Amino acid sequence: MTDKTTPNPEFFDMLIVGAGFAGLYQLYKARQMGFKARVLEAGDGVGGTWFWNRYPGARCDVESLDYSYSFSNELQQEWDWSQRYAPQAEILSYINHVADKFGLREDIQLNTRVTAATFDNERGRWSVMTKGGEMLDCEYLVMATGCLSIPQIPRFKGLDDFKGKWYMSADWPKEGVDFGGKRVGLIGTGSSGVQMTPLIAAQAAHLTVFQRTANFSVPAQNEPLDRATLDEVKASYGKRRALGREAVTGQYLSANDKSALEVTPEERIAEFEYRWRGAGGGFRMLRAFSDLMRNPQANLYAAEFVRTKIRGIVKDPLTAELLCPKDDLPFGTKRLCVDTDYYETFNRENVALVDIKASPITEVIANGVRTQGKDYELDVLVFATGFDAMTGALMAIDIRGTSGVSLRDKWAAGPVTYLGIAISGFPNLFVIAGPGSPSVLSNMVHSIETHVDWLGEFLRHAHKKGARRIEATQASEEQWVRHVNDIANQTLYPVGNSWYLGGNMEGKPRVFMPYVAGVPAYRKKIEDVASKDYEGFVCE
Repeated sequence: MTDKTTPNPEFFDMLIVGAGFAGLYQLYKARQMGFKARVLEAGDGVGGTWFWNRYPGARCDVESLDYSYSFSNELQQEWDWSQRYAPQAEILSYINHVADKFGLREDIQLNTRVTAATFDNERGRWSVMTKGGEMLDCEYLVMATGCLSIPQIPRFKGLDDFKGKWYMSADWPKEGVDFGGKRVGLIGTGSSGVQMTPLIAAQAAHLTVFQRTANFSVPAQNEPLDRATLDEVKASYGKRRALGREAVTGQYLSANDKSALEVTPEERIAEFEYRWRGAGGGFRMLRAFSDLMRNPQANLYAAEFVRTKIRGIVKDPLTAELLCPKDDLPFGTKRLCVDTDYYETFNRENVALVDIKASPITEVIANGVRTQGKDYELDVLVFATGFDAMTGALMAIDIRGTSGVSLRDKWAAGPVTYLGIAISGFPNLFVIAGPGSPSVLSNMVHSIETHVDWLGEFLRHAHKKGARRIEATQASEEQWVRHVNDIANQTLYPVGNSWYLGGNMEGKPRVFMPYVAGVPAYRKKIEDVASKDYEGFVCE
């Protein structure tokens, strides 16, 4: 451990910020390369997203058998997932198992929030400062900070005067919350809110859900994984992973290569029904037809199918219509929510839905919430108000590159990267699954492994050449950003005012951040860069 009073910071070949899936695998890979490495983690445990997001119903929307590491077959064979979609606690147990199995904890420094990082041109290294005042130096700085790490802090007028208790989905008490006999107000109906609603409603005396924008949600059709299923998958895990590598989202699932416009209405409904009732899950629903995210009419068919389902499930017609997303939100352009009994919950007598687009919340009062039209008496408030997605964790740190250039200034009009992994003007700084890569539109664990493996080969290549400084050129960065936007604009994704483009954050630049062409297309791009002596980088 570095002595905080010494003027000579401890040096590492690589410092890694964040101890989630990305940080752990990056540490594992760095060790394999013989690097002296350390992970700096703000929390008091490993797990990243799955450490912080422990709210009721928290669950992954990528199937467990795919949302897991593939780098160790021994790990694949020994770990048994209990459910098709793993709950938060089980994913956290898995990540802790990985940390223990590979002896990673000795190089993970918990309770350490990085506040600043500055590149020293003369020494060709990064100086990193923590909230506790500790200084560390490194040759390579890897940001494994995650895409959904910085929650939106509630800023409602009067919140400090609220006499009850309030909680955030992204910072849930470890001991849990007892809602028994309470009047609960839930603000936010994105993925976290959708997952929480049925469980809170089952406990609370009354639940009021405050909805600004209706989102599409599809049933998970979650189920236990029996021994026979696990054995069958494990017997051919390599094949499953290979199929995932060639899938747009980086995970094994059945995709229909037909257009929604080339089949009969009966065939179209049958396919949607199969995805809704049998296949389940958001990624599977988006693969019902090949053109759902490119053709407005095909997309409308999917949207109308789900709206019909909502109207058929929710008994009160007015509530059903409020829960139906409007035409200005194409299906899937916001992350599809995946639920268990979300819409059914609004048939309960102790659940009410409030439209805060029509009657906005004006303030929190001592005993509840005030909208423009009414006061709601509440004992507990729950905020599921989302994240400063994809850029928030990086912008929260004062990162300064060559000549003191601030990343905050460079990204003031929106994030720019080369390949989603490097940033011009910031040598030897790398982002895992950053803006400009498939990241949140893919199986994140697969995309993490892809980035870490590619970066490892790049660093080996650089060391063989005697290069110690790696930097993306501005021209290659500009070209990549144009390409990312050109591909996105060929789809319906930018139409939805989603967190994919910062639409959930007031004042955040509207720039579409993920790479929508898919995992295989992205992998081909980065492999082409590598085959051309890492074209677009300067290695000195």
